[in-house]
Amino acid sequence: MSRSVRTKPEGSGQALSEAYDTALLDLDGVVYAGGSAIAHAVDSLAEAREGGMRLAYVTNNALRTPDTVAAHLTELGIRPTGADDVITSAQAVARLISEQVPQGARVLVIGGEGLRVALRERGLTPVESADDDPAAVVQGYGGPELPWGRFAEACYAIARGVPWFASNTDLTIPSGRGIAPGNGAAVEVVRIATGAEPQVAGKPLPPMHRETILRTGAERPLVVGDRLDTDIEGAFNGDVDSLLVLTGVTDGAQLLAAPPQHRPTYVDADLRGMLRGQPEVAAGDGGFRCGGWTATAGTDRLELDGDGEALDGLRALCAAAWTTAGEGRCELDGGKALARLGL
Repeated sequence: MSRSVRTKPEGSGQALSEAYDTALLDLDGVVYAGGSAIAHAVDSLAEAREGGMRLAYVTNNALRTPDTVAAHLTELGIRPTGADDVITSAQAVARLISEQVPQGARVLVIGGEGLRVALRERGLTPVESADDDPAAVVQGYGGPELPWGRFAEACYAIARGVPWFASNTDLTIPSGRGIAPGNGAAVEVVRIATGAEPQVAGKPLPPMHRETILRTGAERPLVVGDRLDTDIEGAFNGDVDSLLVLTGVTDGAQLLAAPPQHRPTYVDADLRGMLRGQPEVAAGDGGFRCGGWTATAGTDRLELDGDGEALDGLRALCAAAWTTAGEGRCELDGGKALARLGL
């Protein structure tokens, strides 16, 4: 599919919650961090929903079931939230498997309860051993207590020619104590041992986007996330618009250096960005203007002049960086300009 290269964040005269019918929301870093809701998330989501926008919570974590995720969101004050509002990579990979094996087939599970529930939903039978004659192997995040022997079971089956599927390949996962190994790290263990390659369903790949559209019926979705390499790239692969919020892992320097598939349609501080329009970035006089700021690309760094809202300065800098980079990554130093914005 051919698409033009994004060279600047877009503007919107409408609130995003009015311009799009469904928000496909990442969770960790967007809605909550650890066990607590991110500032302004609960009120912003309630206002968007009351205005008619459907909210769908999309997660690459295959461990928790949709019921468990919905209960957590409800505890945070995001009401009403039901299991039907949650889409997981376990559901996406279960559909992918069901399209390639017979109804009722046995599937060797290397992971947690979320995978087992999703497989049963698609009429498949979870099993625990390579000796159970599985038609497929599926691997998803199983939590820190997943026994090492589970990887051996996967290897035994894959070595016999059984097809291998993975819910997602995120190398890390946030925890209350810091960054921990994610399902992608576990997938690498099996890959190294077998030399095989799994079929992957989760963000940023198309099966996950297809699952969200099938389950929500969205006609004009907006992906909302904090990660360039999963949320924003997933929107790019699905050819839909995206909003990057700066409440998670992405910082200003990473955003300025983003290649085309990691450039969001809109940029805002947090989920309040769903409730308002987005300012235009205008080109002129060799630079890019947004609000009271003008950004230009120098020989070795990005320059910023003016004053005003920090986010407007960041949007202008994105336009200067992305235009200069074209289909690549911007190599110009943006550190001084970002420091001026407090970013």
